[in-house]
Amino acid sequence: MTITEIGSYRKRVEDPRLLRGEGQYVDDLQLEHVADVAFLRSAYAHARIARIDVDAARRAPGVLKVWTGEDVRTVPRIPSNARGVKQHHLSPLPPLAWREVSMVGYPLAAVLASSRQLARDAVDLIEVDYEPLPTITSAEQALAPEAPLIFAEFGSNLAYTVTRSGGDVARDLANGEQRLQLRLQHSRLAQVPMEPRTIAARYDRDADRLTVWRSTQSPFGTRAALSVVLGRPETSIRVIAPDVGGAFGAKSNLYPDELATVLLAMEVDRPVRWTSTRGEDLLLTLQGRDQVNFVDAVFTEAGQVTALQVRCVHNLGGVQMHPVATPPMRVVDYATGAYRIKSYHAEGLGVLTTTGPTGPYRGAGRPEAAFVAERTVEEVGRRLGLDPVEVRRRNLIRPDEFPYTNGAGAIYDSGNYEVALHRALEIADYTGLRTRQAQLRSSAVAAGRPAPLFGIGVTTTIEVSGQGQEFGSVEVEPGGGIVARTGSSSHGQGHETSFAQVVADALGVPFETIRVLHGDSDETPNGGGTGGSRSLVVGGGALRASSDGIKDKAIQLAAGLLEVSVEDLAYVNGGVEVVGVPERRLSLAQISAATPGGLRQDGNFGGSGDAVPFGAAVAVVSIDRETGRVKLERLVVVDDCGTVVNPLIVLGQVSGGLAQGVGEALYERMVFGEDGQLLTGSLLEYAVPRADMLPDWELDLVNTPSTTNPLGAKGVGESGCVSAPPAVVNAVLDALAPLGFDPLTMRLDMPLTPEKVWRVIQSLERG
Repeated sequence: MTITEIGSYRKRVEDPRLLRGEGQYVDDLQLEHVADVAFLRSAYAHARIARIDVDAARRAPGVLKVWTGEDVRTVPRIPSNARGVKQHHLSPLPPLAWREVSMVGYPLAAVLASSRQLARDAVDLIEVDYEPLPTITSAEQALAPEAPLIFAEFGSNLAYTVTRSGGDVARDLANGEQRLQLRLQHSRLAQVPMEPRTIAARYDRDADRLTVWRSTQSPFGTRAALSVVLGRPETSIRVIAPDVGGAFGAKSNLYPDELATVLLAMEVDRPVRWTSTRGEDLLLTLQGRDQVNFVDAVFTEAGQVTALQVRCVHNLGGVQMHPVATPPMRVVDYATGAYRIKSYHAEGLGVLTTTGPTGPYRGAGRPEAAFVAERTVEEVGRRLGLDPVEVRRRNLIRPDEFPYTNGAGAIYDSGNYEVALHRALEIADYTGLRTRQAQLRSSAVAAGRPAPLFGIGVTTTIEVSGQGQEFGSVEVEPGGGIVARTGSSSHGQGHETSFAQVVADALGVPFETIRVLHGDSDETPNGGGTGGSRSLVVGGGALRASSDGIKDKAIQLAAGLLEVSVEDLAYVNGGVEVVGVPERRLSLAQISAATPGGLRQDGNFGGSGDAVPFGAAVAVVSIDRETGRVKLERLVVVDDCGTVVNPLIVLGQVSGGLAQGVGEALYERMVFGEDGQLLTGSLLEYAVPRADMLPDWELDLVNTPSTTNPLGAKGVGESGCVSAPPAVVNAVLDALAPLGFDPLTMRLDMPLTPEKVWRVIQSLERG
């Protein structure tokens, strides 16, 4: 019987031990004689450090070391490689601030003590004198000629620029039949993983061997950064990612406080650990979005968008923390979305301000890009009086145009956008919803009552996945077990389940025989890690390729063992047999046991191009006229992520992304005061949505296989963050339309909180 695992609804094998409380996170590790680090952090957003007095801290009970920026000022900068951008200025990024600070929460001093509490007590004894400097929290304002400079030596707050162009935009903008301009703002978001950042390190001086345990998305990225900063070969560094409690993009790069922890471990003869508090995490851990996009579009009377120009202004915060300029790059690459807009120009600007650092957050620029495309086509339809579905259909890339190259030069591998849109409209009963909306409004007019504020929002979005390459290894043990090693590193995605399914399906062996190893740089020679919805596409692709290699090797080896030619053999369900004589058969375990060195296939895999997933969404909202509260009544989402290995995990990933996408649209916002102080510094002030603030999603999947990888898979982990915000915002604006709200002349920025919406309603009703 043929074993088929691809497409099976398997529960995650990782979950039972985690639910029993048996997970092993960095803070759970039993490290003998471990010492703990605590940090004194900047109380000012922008200031010179006039004096730091650490004498009292050094004399405090249990204290082993106290460092300031002076002690580590010669340590090289954590590497940054902003590929594909023009880097104007690269901010300092010392382990501990020296002379100046450019954000609240940056580490100024580190205290190493025999316990965490003693370290924190000693931090309270440190005295600092600051000389305050001007602050600025808005990226738009930071670009003004008169803006205060974050780093005076730069002469500008502009850190980098990235541009993309296609066609003659200036000509087409000047000659378009109709034109619209939009200002679209994304609030700053906190990532809030369940496990805050944490790291531990131990240095074996005799062996000259550094071992680091880190809550990270990429053990190999961590190893590479440490190798550069410490000037040590990668072979002398081992990085282990044990269980990781979420990341969302925040745990890829190495942070200054984490580097300081490792440096302290190399100084003392004992393990050293630091675990962030939630407050520290909200201050320094990479935040997301905080971006403004200025849109200029022209279109025909028939609703065809003919040219698009976008200027993306991205707030980097007080330091350029992340090694690549991901969010603006994704915006300039994909702001045309699912639509045929060949005449295109986009410019992305990374701007320094005196706020916390930003970087990739679930979607990493794709939600912002999708918002540009979806809000643009929505307003084209509104201007022309076209149904939003119809204007999308007139602009969608057609199936026969794939592979499709957009105006920025990005290539979309495959797609049938109309199928996803049709399915979403069918599930939502779009025609019935519009009929209900019309009846509600007409009944209210007839009765002389205000019309109910009931709105419907539609989106057809794309994103990108599967970039880079990944390592994969498959090894058959003599006892029959199969070990799959991957350079991808799980932080909640279900790798141990999905990857085992890929290997089991390819080899035709029981799922239970597969053991997946990940997260340890000693187990695999290299790895790209997990991020950008790449794991199943390139990580799964690597394991599929290695599995195919195992089958080829098995046939070659079996030919010698069975004394027949290769042409007379076939691979069948976990073994090799003679064609027509199935009783003459060797299992993989038998072949491995009879082969010196066993049976193993290693390899790296990179797709032939990007895998571009897509989807459609329909949001239904009602607004309480008295309070401005938006109720999301329904959210129908249909995704196409190509071949689905495990639908249960895929739908879980979609659901998680939708929760964060709805959070961005309606609830979440990091707020800084004019002095750069974080005003939403705990979960009492920062509104992470609860379960009762979200609807029950209505989800479905369609399948257009990718042409770039052997599985035909496309990433799906970030799709919900991409589709939900424009769908919800479009629905809210649709609900406000009877009041005369015009998005081209009035502003209503995310999150659409009750206060904001109420003020809009009041201003419109009062005229």
